[in-house]
Amino acid sequence: MNNLIILPIILPAMIGAILVFFSKSQQIQRFISVIAMTAILIASIWLAIDVYNNGMRVIALGDWPIPYGIPLVADMFATVMVLLSAVIGVCCLFFAFRTIHPDRERFYFYPFYFFLIAGVNGTFLTGDLFNLFVFFEVTLLASYILIVHGSTAFQLRESFKYLAINVFSSMFFLVGIAYIYAATGTLNIADIGRRVAELEQDGVLNVIAVVLLFVFATKGALFPLYFWLPKSYTGPPAAISALFVGLLTKVGIYAIIRVFTVIFHHDLSFTHHFILVLAGLTMLFGVLGAVAQYDFKGILAYHSVSQVGYMVMGLGIFSPLALAGAIYFMVHHSIVKAALFLFSGVAEKITGSTDIRNMGGLLKTHPAFSWLFFITAMSLAGIPPLAGFFGKFSLIVPGLEETHYVVVAVSLFVGLLTLFSMMKIFSHSFWGRQKHSSTQANIKTGGLLITIAPLVVLTIVMGLAAEPIFFYLLDVAHEILDPSIYIESVLGE
Repeated sequence: MNNLIILPIILPAMIGAILVFFSKSQQIQRFISVIAMTAILIASIWLAIDVYNNGMRVIALGDWPIPYGIPLVADMFATVMVLLSAVIGVCCLFFAFRTIHPDRERFYFYPFYFFLIAGVNGTFLTGDLFNLFVFFEVTLLASYILIVHGSTAFQLRESFKYLAINVFSSMFFLVGIAYIYAATGTLNIADIGRRVAELEQDGVLNVIAVVLLFVFATKGALFPLYFWLPKSYTGPPAAISALFVGLLTKVGIYAIIRVFTVIFHHDLSFTHHFILVLAGLTMLFGVLGAVAQYDFKGILAYHSVSQVGYMVMGLGIFSPLALAGAIYFMVHHSIVKAALFLFSGVAEKITGSTDIRNMGGLLKTHPAFSWLFFITAMSLAGIPPLAGFFGKFSLIVPGLEETHYVVVAVSLFVGLLTLFSMMKIFSHSFWGRQKHSSTQANIKTGGLLITIAPLVVLTIVMGLAAEPIFFYLLDVAHEILDPSIYIESVLGE
């Protein structure tokens, strides 16, 4: 059953390669994509159930002995993230069928879509630091192509910034890898964790921790390294933006949580206190950017920065409930924010604009769209009984218990501003005088809403079923907070 681990990586990689040969046939590409994405979803569910029932799965590629062989490791945290990537991938794919221009489809949209999924899943499942870098680069290479798909001037300008900052952070990643290999003599994450514990985390090891935190914070869009994200995510079509916001920033946050629980967890007053400060600043500056915006996708993009702060807040607090809340919030944010970006695509299709000042009256002409958006927006703002409320509540309670009053106060203030900016979108776009023409008012959106509805249903279900989900995520958090489980499972000790 260990070979099951490789399916979420090898399936999208193989399908991406196959689709290259059918780039000019829209129907064949779509047919293969549907079959493949469904298979990836089934494999991800199967893997998550298997790991939950039978424990962590480890496979060494090429049958080389660990720690010399490259390991793939499926623990409960990794399988949650792999399943999340499959769910987001399915919804965004079906939305793309209805919105991506045929010219873009013919220029290798679907191959790079699957290459990105392969890179993301590889990041979640790898147990080797250098291969974490490799899968980062696979993900980024695919995203470089997707972010410029269409070649508008705005896309090209913003993609250059996106490319430059990621190349810069990748160079630092290699520097961090070189330093940690020099210090420990290994790149196996579990083996590094064991050796850092033996060496004690101080001096040069803390320097390496800061270098890796800088790298992952850049890719995860933490303060002050978030400036590349808002414009980069507003340029591409909605399906691509939704895929990016649902998965790409989570890759960076996942890496932070993995590295700072397995490897660098011996000097919490240094590393995790610093992470907590970054969390508060990220929340605050991200939401202030959102409040200042009047572009539909721009508001959502800045909120993507702000919400990242909540995720690393749980790691900074470093308690089981806080870490479970961070993972819950990651899942909730991916689902809700992907849905909101897809909704922005629906609004643009109707009105021809993403400026909310040019919109109005959508509630009258498209009520189903309006109310689905409203539910999702309220979940993002943290209104009970939706998922966003329980995500924030599970971070605030341990924050108070651990006396982190400042970051808790910031998180509550940011929650209020999030609600304000969501209501700004709703009041400008959905209420008020109808600003779109009668022809635009008759545009049918049912097919698009069907592709987004599963995400809306999920945020409702996550809220109503918060208790059993949190029991599961507490098991995940306890497993993460005991690095010996990961280390012993991988090294076979």
